[in-house]
Amino acid sequence: MDLFDHLLLLSVFLVLLWLFLRRRRCPTLPLGPCPLPLLGTLHKLNLFRVHESFIQLAVQYGNVYTLWMGSKPVVVLNGFHAVREALTSEAFLGRPYVSSMYRLIGDKGILMSNGKTWKQQRKFGLVALRSLGLGKKSMEQKIRQEVDYLHEVIARVEGKPFDPSTVIQNAVSNVIVSVVFGQRMDLQEALFLTLMESIHSMMHFQGSAWGRLYDAFTGLMHLLPGPHKRAFTLADNLKRYIGTQIQEHRHSQSLDSEPTDFIDWYLSQLDKTNADPESTFNEDSMLQAVMDLFFAGSETVATTLRWALLYMVTNPGVQERVQEELDDVVGCSAPPHYEDRERLPYTSAVVHETQRYSNIVTGGAMRLSTRETSVQGHHIPKGTMVLPCLSSVLFDPEQWDTPDRFNPGHFLDQEGNFHKREAFLPFSSGPRGCLGEQMARVELFVFFSSLLQRFTFTLPPGVTEPNMDYVLGATLTPHPFQICAVPR
Repeated sequence: MDLFDHLLLLSVFLVLLWLFLRRRRCPTLPLGPCPLPLLGTLHKLNLFRVHESFIQLAVQYGNVYTLWMGSKPVVVLNGFHAVREALTSEAFLGRPYVSSMYRLIGDKGILMSNGKTWKQQRKFGLVALRSLGLGKKSMEQKIRQEVDYLHEVIARVEGKPFDPSTVIQNAVSNVIVSVVFGQRMDLQEALFLTLMESIHSMMHFQGSAWGRLYDAFTGLMHLLPGPHKRAFTLADNLKRYIGTQIQEHRHSQSLDSEPTDFIDWYLSQLDKTNADPESTFNEDSMLQAVMDLFFAGSETVATTLRWALLYMVTNPGVQERVQEELDDVVGCSAPPHYEDRERLPYTSAVVHETQRYSNIVTGGAMRLSTRETSVQGHHIPKGTMVLPCLSSVLFDPEQWDTPDRFNPGHFLDQEGNFHKREAFLPFSSGPRGCLGEQMARVELFVFFSSLLQRFTFTLPPGVTEPNMDYVLGATLTPHPFQICAVPR
């Protein structure tokens, strides 16, 4: 045998030994595709359509199976029953270390923290947001202000073709800006536009193929150029800006006045807990909590609204029916409010179906098992990363009549009343569910209904079919598109 043959045999032996030791170390994990050394099961995934790969693999391996990110196992959950069981279980309240997310926002705020830190930060976050108007008309007034500005911008286009992406993104993001900083920013201000571009770029990187590669091969990716370098630079710039805002709030803070924004509330909390050695409240956690609000609270709503407009121009009959309902119930003089949703069942159904069908948060945030447990009879060891595939729930053929078609009827009963669905989980579920779900619900309904009350949206002349594919990032965003907004 020559040297090549010896090297080949040695390579085969090492691969077999690696597979044996890996299986011996994790003998109770659910079955899945066989991993390769170093690569794990990346060869089984289409990194540009990862959630579709998850659903396809479930056909072969069942709704609970194991993938490998390099040498790290990840249990993937598919279908409504498996995902709901995990999301509502206290055994999956942990958040694993994800290299890209840790580098972008850290693990001391709300989104990626664990244990006592997570419990204290999330509880405080809910209290602060409710005190600032979450679930109240005062919050809707902030949203309404941005809706009015959005109407003005769109009206100035005078029905000509335009790309609505940036104006929608800016209007929605300014709601978070006013909640966090206490005042809105000029939508045309260079600083505001830079901040929005930073958030968008960070979100795009985190869910992209580059983000997945960074998570799987962090040490190697540190040495290589690529989009991750720019994303991290933008994240650092955003943190510096938030830091300056915190310092300005601290200098202008009055102990006698009521907090007016999230930073004020957090500074007040720091003053209350600075003598408590068990407290997790500090300036690092404050900065990261603000990052969490920006990261999760701007891109998702704006992206859903962009899909909503695309669905309206490709389903003009649906748009017409929404406008007829708005005219009959609300009229043309007064703007629709969130409380009107109970009298607008079809409009509500269209908003919900947009969230289901656009499926923008495909996999949901990764969970970590905090104790030995099981899902659908499959053993899950303590410390295992678990990925609940939300796409598989929102498109579960056992839960939806026409899962692969845009159909507002999914949320209507036979009498035309709005019908809630258990499998509607775009915000995830359980204690780790989206902190800003209530705000997002109000934003989506108010923005969407107000836009359709004021404008009819059509494709530009000569355009018969827009690109309905998505761009992969932390959310699935539409490709750039143009529409016409004709005043009604």
